[in-house]
Amino acid sequence: MQLTRAVTNPMTLGKMRSQRRKPWSAWIIGVVGACGVALVGCGSGERQTGDLPENAKEEQPTEERPTVVVTTTILADLTEDVAGDEVAVTGILQPGDDPHVYEPVPQDTVTLERARLIFYNGYNLEPALIRMIEASGVKATKVAIAEAVTPLQMDYDGQRVPDPHVWGDVKNAIAMVEAIREGLSEQFPEDAAVFQDNAGEAIVTLKKLDTWVQAQIATIPEEQRKLVTTHDAFQYYAQAYGVPVLGSLIGISTEEQPSAQTVSQLADVIRKAQVPSIFAETTINPALIKTVAEEAGVELAPHELYADALGEADSRGASYVEMIVANTETIVTALGGGFTPFANN
Repeated sequence: MQLTRAVTNPMTLGKMRSQRRKPWSAWIIGVVGACGVALVGCGSGERQTGDLPENAKEEQPTEERPTVVVTTTILADLTEDVAGDEVAVTGILQPGDDPHVYEPVPQDTVTLERARLIFYNGYNLEPALIRMIEASGVKATKVAIAEAVTPLQMDYDGQRVPDPHVWGDVKNAIAMVEAIREGLSEQFPEDAAVFQDNAGEAIVTLKKLDTWVQAQIATIPEEQRKLVTTHDAFQYYAQAYGVPVLGSLIGISTEEQPSAQTVSQLADVIRKAQVPSIFAETTINPALIKTVAEEAGVELAPHELYADALGEADSRGASYVEMIVANTETIVTALGGGFTPFANN
């Protein structure tokens, strides 16, 4: 079945979620050649095949509340903000799950078959889930929300491909929320006014957030505005807010595994650039990036960055807004800037 590409114009986002699903991710361990260090990718998620995801149990569809199924935790948060109480939002991935390497379980097909509407990121962020959506034959309308954004192009496996991590620029998150509003309104026109109101409230917060991030990054001394992370998920953030990516261990997908030579070369680049700190990510085991920090003689930032998934309910990254705030605080303080808390009022 042909997937639908969302078309929209940039505007929207929203409220922080106090309740989040519990993660069921498992770590995938790959040993890196001569380095002798284990790199752990984001969990593929071990569930009993008879069980529904926890959020699916909480959000059972009713006659009044049809089901919208979303793939990633970031999309789930944005969709909940716009949908409000009008539809039941069911997320397949859980906090901490890595969409790049997630392998669907049979229950995911059941979840998709219950949907009236399916939102997925697109640009091949969640390849196994996209293949399942295409092959399942479900009749739900399908919308690639991130494809509302014109993507950056990156090198991957010898080809130029779209970078799927569009939400790093808050302006792109606004476009994603507007695409969500449009998709919900087309499918459930009787509730379009509610979706419009919710999206309008959300966009106010996002505009403030975008301005706030710019102001925080500007406090970092210019010569220290250099970002080194585990995988190349921060290009949109870097370009939007003026903190260039100096390097990363792996490219845009966490399926890649760095060689010992890559580790050594990145450490050399960091030493020459005199970067004060580098960054681990929440969905990837920090062992190898710690090795890079030790070889380069720099600090590893005390907090990990949220890249492809939100955190649990009690974490610093429990919602999209909280994730961007937490990442910005981590980057600014580690690189020598002055951090002012985000005030959404």
